[in-house]
Amino acid sequence: MNLLRTKTVEQTIAETDEADRKLKRNLKWWDLAIMGVAVAVGAGIFSVGAQAAAYHAGPAVIISFLIAGIVCGAAVMCYAEFASMIPVAGSAYTFTYTTVGEMVAWIIGWDLILEMLMAGSVISKYWGVYLNDFFRLMGWNLNTGVQIGSFTLDVAPIIIVAFFTVLLVYGTRLGARVDGAMTVLKIAIVFFVVIVGFFYVKASNFTPFIPPSEPASSVQTASSEVTGIWAQPLWQWATGMTPSIYGIPGILSGAALVFFAFIGFDVVATAAEETDNPKKAVPLGIGTGMLLIIVMYVAVAVVTTGMVSYKDLAKAQSPSLATAFELVGANWAAKIISFGIVLGLATVVMVLLLGLTRIVFAMSRDGLLPRGLSKTGAHGTPAILQIACGVVVALVAAFFDIGVLSDMVNIGTLSAFTLVAISVPIMRRKRPDLKRSFVMPGNPWVPILIGLANLWLMLNLTVLTWVRFVVWLVVGFAIYFAYGYRHSRLGLDQLKGDIPADAR
Repeated sequence: MNLLRTKTVEQTIAETDEADRKLKRNLKWWDLAIMGVAVAVGAGIFSVGAQAAAYHAGPAVIISFLIAGIVCGAAVMCYAEFASMIPVAGSAYTFTYTTVGEMVAWIIGWDLILEMLMAGSVISKYWGVYLNDFFRLMGWNLNTGVQIGSFTLDVAPIIIVAFFTVLLVYGTRLGARVDGAMTVLKIAIVFFVVIVGFFYVKASNFTPFIPPSEPASSVQTASSEVTGIWAQPLWQWATGMTPSIYGIPGILSGAALVFFAFIGFDVVATAAEETDNPKKAVPLGIGTGMLLIIVMYVAVAVVTTGMVSYKDLAKAQSPSLATAFELVGANWAAKIISFGIVLGLATVVMVLLLGLTRIVFAMSRDGLLPRGLSKTGAHGTPAILQIACGVVVALVAAFFDIGVLSDMVNIGTLSAFTLVAISVPIMRRKRPDLKRSFVMPGNPWVPILIGLANLWLMLNLTVLTWVRFVVWLVVGFAIYFAYGYRHSRLGLDQLKGDIPADAR
């Protein structure tokens, strides 16, 4: 049983020329940059920094953001090298298939499906929550909940998912244009709030910049439902270290938490097959988007921790940027922030729907999932698959009470980043002849260090997150051996090896 069989780059690119499974190339580099900002800048920009400051790092959350941004940015450059060689849907799944092997690629693809499905459902669910909150703040007597007997159905997630599903069915570029317009407005709101917030910043709130380490039990995280060993970072539990917050460990665990802010770029790489001139556009679009996001998140972190003490944030029920404005008496900002969150979450939903569909599309085209899922329609999009994914996301969001599983999204993304990073030197050794329009510098040591840095951030996630991750892997192995291995087109020798003329 050859579990590590790999596809050649030629076979991978040849698949993109299948007549009824061919995606239309109509995205530009700025579409990808906006897409990255759209998925990475949601409600989290107004909350995750405040939570990391309150419960992990204090004002040093600024360093946490920089660490997470540098690690993610470096990993993104590894993605850019692969995308410049293999401009095919599937992102980390596709890249690992050509280097590490089919079984590892399956696990990454399976993991990304679960991450994006859950993330899409959670985000669309909370879009409805924040939409109703915005109505309340504006004094409008509106509510998206519909009472069906003793059950309350929230129609907001169904509406937002249906809206973007229709746009994506009619064309990725149309969806990207609408998403882009909303994202530009969202960016403007972020910078407006940040500029206003600077007028309330006090230098004394940055002291001490790195608070001394304390036992985790000394700060009650009001918003946390998981405590004890389950909430402890894995490396602290494995080494028998007493759970602690703040100090250097707090900065590192804060970096693992705020890494959630930078997860959009794996999704962007899944759109490589729909990008015009991908070998240049993908690296430029990914890099530009990453730079914008680092600037915005660091600016929000500076304002949040400068307006009020991290100790006051820790006392709040659910600390956020809005909490900081409320504590300084600027309640008017809550309305603007609420509107920004509604816009922010809407754009995230669109990109997650796109990413989820493209991962399933790539795995289906390879035969690891039923081949019928990867057929494209008249608009050059996998319409049936897009609608099916939209229906599943909307139903999960509307009918299930789901909590925020940001750590699960983090561990899935970090595992993908780790494998892509270590795949760079492997591919350099296997195929030095391939033309690379973007080259990750410092091979092999820099990619290896990037992989280790991502692994270290994974070890700073909680024990419960790792337990869930292992369960997901077990389920993935079961499905692969029951279906994927036996139906793989690579294993059945059904792949062509010639590169189509327009892909050379």
